[in-house]
Amino acid sequence: VQLVESGGGLVQPGGSLRLSCAASGGIDSIYVMGWYRQAPGKQRELVATITSGGNTNYADSVKGRFTISRGNAKNLVDLQMNSLKPEDTAVYYCNADLRPGATMMRGTYWGQGTQVTVSS
Repeated sequence: VQLVESGGGLVQPGGSLRLSCAASGGIDSIYVMGWYRQAPGKQRELVATITSGGNTNYADSVKGRFTISRGNAKNLVDLQMNSLKPEDTAVYYCNADLRPGATMMRGTYWGQGTQVTVSS
């Protein structure tokens, strides 16, 4: 199983970016997909998650500015980030809680991360 992120980059404060993540490989079921971030010198923190049923959860710091959504296929998840602030600068990681195969154990998988820098 691989999770591949795209869409990071440099943006000015107040700007927008859209991150995308695609899970590939033999996947039987995906239960939750989400985004986490880690800023320099800080612990990795939850940004937003979405369940297979469409229920979402956001960190207080991004509520009203970020929107998580599932793509057209069950293995895709996007994060629309608006009104970006310098404190949103971090490496953003895609995360998935999934079962690789019908007889395999459910587990948590991570992408390699994509840098988001908010600076003027």
